[in-house]
Amino acid sequence: MRAITIEQPGGPEALQWTEVPEPSAGAGQVLIEVVAAGVNRADALQRQGHYPPPIDAPPYPGLEVSGRIKALGEGVHGWHVGQEVCALLGGGGYAELAVAPVGQLLPVPKGVDLVDAAGLPEVAATVFSNVVDLARLKPGETLLVHGGGSGIGTFAVQLGKALGATVVATARAAKRERLIELGADRVIDYASEDFSETTHADVILDIMGGSYLAQNIDALNAGGRLVVIGLQGGRRGELDMGQLLMKRALVAGTTLRARSAAEKAAIVRGVREEVWPLLEEGKVRPVTHARFSMADAAGAHRLLESNEHFGKILLTTTAG
Repeated sequence: MRAITIEQPGGPEALQWTEVPEPSAGAGQVLIEVVAAGVNRADALQRQGHYPPPIDAPPYPGLEVSGRIKALGEGVHGWHVGQEVCALLGGGGYAELAVAPVGQLLPVPKGVDLVDAAGLPEVAATVFSNVVDLARLKPGETLLVHGGGSGIGTFAVQLGKALGATVVATARAAKRERLIELGADRVIDYASEDFSETTHADVILDIMGGSYLAQNIDALNAGGRLVVIGLQGGRRGELDMGQLLMKRALVAGTTLRARSAAEKAAIVRGVREEVWPLLEEGKVRPVTHARFSMADAAGAHRLLESNEHFGKILLTTTAG
């Protein structure tokens, strides 16, 4: 088969579409003929040499795919060859074939295009596990989403609204109207406005890390929950512990890729039970900015790193 390989860490040009050995489904796994793969920041970090895949994952980038089941491993029940699915992976999605643990497999939601479904598993699992499972967002609370125009951001805005929250997002001014259309109650242009001066949030989903830490604590209501899922603004920041205590606030940092198979399977079950119905009802929808051929993964990464996209960027194979 063909897959995107990285011989040496570097820029987008390091991504090469080459011949590699075909994988096979082991016990408790499924082999997927890939139709599309989602492009994520973690893929760019892996390309740069900063985010190596787990030891049991393929070396190729790609944390989510959609496609059709080609083979079932030993002990897999309840799925069938030819079924349209999407899956959360530890790696290996930028390829014509990918192997997924059955616990990380999801049916394509009714009414969702098979290609667009490739952009759902990673964002749905990330947003659900942090905003719902960890931060316990409740109806009537305020959710602040940083990077509202990203794949995670566009999904979080919709899910927060579907759960009955007031949703505020930070984004470039050019993305404001589209975020309002998705359900955001207010959009803050981070280039011209300090969100901490005008926003009081119960839950904050943060992709920036260190550079936003002090402002995020300022913006939290009493009993608020800050969940950091990215470090685009750096690894270090200053935290006023007295302010944290007075607000009785919680600060958490999480990643998804490094979690155990059992943890990921539990998250995927929650996504299927609580998020998939919202997709099938049309309350949440995939937002796809662009599709690139798998062979042009470099072009997809250039767009990702430009921050000009709104929603997900996808790679497609000829299998669709």
